[in-house]
Amino acid sequence: MSPVRADDGRVMMGWRKTSDSDKGNGMTRAAVTVAGIDCGTNSIRLKIARVDAWGMHDIVPRKLCVIRLGQDVDKTHRFAQDALRRASVAAQEFATILADQPVDAIRFVATSATRDASNREQFEDAMRSILHVTPEVISGTEEASLSFLGATSVVRRDDLEAPYLVVDLGGGSTELVLGGDGKASSTTEVKAGFSMNIGSVRMTERHLLSDPPTREQINAAIEDVDAHIDEADRHVDLGQARTIIGVSGTVTTMAALALGLQVYDHTKVDGVRISNEDAYVVDDRFLRMSREERRQYKTIHPGRIDVVGGGALIWSRVLDKVSQAVALRRGTGLDSFVASEHGLLDGIVLDCGRRLLAGD
Repeated sequence: MSPVRADDGRVMMGWRKTSDSDKGNGMTRAAVTVAGIDCGTNSIRLKIARVDAWGMHDIVPRKLCVIRLGQDVDKTHRFAQDALRRASVAAQEFATILADQPVDAIRFVATSATRDASNREQFEDAMRSILHVTPEVISGTEEASLSFLGATSVVRRDDLEAPYLVVDLGGGSTELVLGGDGKASSTTEVKAGFSMNIGSVRMTERHLLSDPPTREQINAAIEDVDAHIDEADRHVDLGQARTIIGVSGTVTTMAALALGLQVYDHTKVDGVRISNEDAYVVDDRFLRMSREERRQYKTIHPGRIDVVGGGALIWSRVLDKVSQAVALRRGTGLDSFVASEHGLLDGIVLDCGRRLLAGD
C-alpha cells in the first residue's frame, strides 16, 4: 500500500504525515526524518531515522518491547486482553519518545498476529488513541518485500554472492524472499517471496507444550515446519540462493549464542557469518533446554525465553532445506548464513522516507 499524504495531519491507515511538505514550493528536500513502528507477534519496535539519497541514518536507534501480542492467537484467533494492555504500555513509551523527536512522518505496520485476530479493531483503536496513527495490517507479501529492502539496504555488494535469500523469522510468520542475481536483475530486486504461517510463538503454542519439549512434540513441529517450507519452495526457487541473510530476534539471538557471547552485543552480531553446523548445534541445544536453563543465558532477551526454542527449530529446518535445494541445483549446498540486525523495521523507514522524498 502506498502511503497516503495528509497535509492537515489527519490520521490515515498506517501513515501519518506530521509536517508540511515542500512540494510545490520550488524546493527539493534533501532529507526527511521518519519514524517506523513494526508490531509483530512477539515484539513491537520503533526506529527514528533521517533518510536521504545515501540511505538511513539513525536518530533514535531501534527501541524494542516484548509484548507477546500474539498470545494464544493461533488457538483463539483473538487478541487476549492482557496482550492488548501490554501493547498499550509499549505504545505510551513510544509516544513519549516521539514527543521529543520531531518527525516528518510516522508509518506503523502490524503483521502476522494482527492479520489473524478477529478483534483487531480493539488494537487499532488503542494504538490510534495513543500514537495518533492507525496500524496498517500488511500482507505477508508486503512484509516479505519490506524485510528484503531493509536487509539488503546495508549489504556491501562485493562481500556477498547474489542472489540473496532473506529469511525473516518472526513470532507468527516467517518470510522467505529471493532477490536478483546482479546480472539479469538487480540484487535489490525481489524476484519471489512467500510468507509461511509459522513462527517462534506459533510453533511453541502449537507443538512445544512441555518444558522441556518432548521428542514427540519436537517431531510434530518439524513435520509442520517442513510442510510449510516445501510449500514455500513451490513459490520461491530456494535452489537459486547463493547467500542466506537471516533477520529477526531469533536469528540474531541464536547467532550470538553460537558466537559464545555472554551478553547480547549487536555490533558483534550484525553482519557476522555463521556456519550451518554451528547453528544446528546451538539451535538443537537450546530447543531441548528447559526454560529455567535458558534463563541462565543473559544473551537471550527475557521475553524470548519461552519461545526461542521454537524459533531455533524453524531456523535449523530453513537452513537445512535451503541447503538441500541448492545442492540439488549446484551439487553442493550452502554451508553458512549471514546474521543481520536489519529487516522489516528498516524497510518500513526507508520505504516511507523514499516516498516522502519523491513527493508521493
